[in-house]
Amino acid sequence: MSEFKLSRRSLDRLEGIDDRLQAVIKMAITLTKTDFGVVQGMRTIEQQKELVAKGASQTMKSKHLEGKAFDIMAFINGRASWELSVYDDLADAIKEAATQLGVPICWGAAWGTPEMPYPMDIRKWEGTWKTL
Repeated sequence: MSEFKLSRRSLDRLEGIDDRLQAVIKMAITLTKTDFGVVQGMRTIEQQKELVAKGASQTMKSKHLEGKAFDIMAFINGRASWELSVYDDLADAIKEAATQLGVPICWGAAWGTPEMPYPMDIRKWEGTWKTL
């Protein structure tokens, strides 16, 4: 069991997100070796249009618009990190939570393989992104 917990801000950002996905992320924080927070959940059409215009998103059919997606960020020593290797720990925790809860979930950091094209169900994640 981890020492981490979701902040009030992260919990607020889960508002409107599918209950099953919320359950996965709430369990994953208790299983992870790396702290993380939710940086985005639901998006409005206007927010999505802005992201597409800036090139930060590629589609107006984002699952964020339906409450079927959330974005997380790892924190190392209280500071945001984009170090890819720490996201392996997050993938492991999300996989474990999704598996325990029986929730199919695709996660952008769990890139597909030739045998299992993107988007890959996180429950089939087999470890580090470097080996995929």
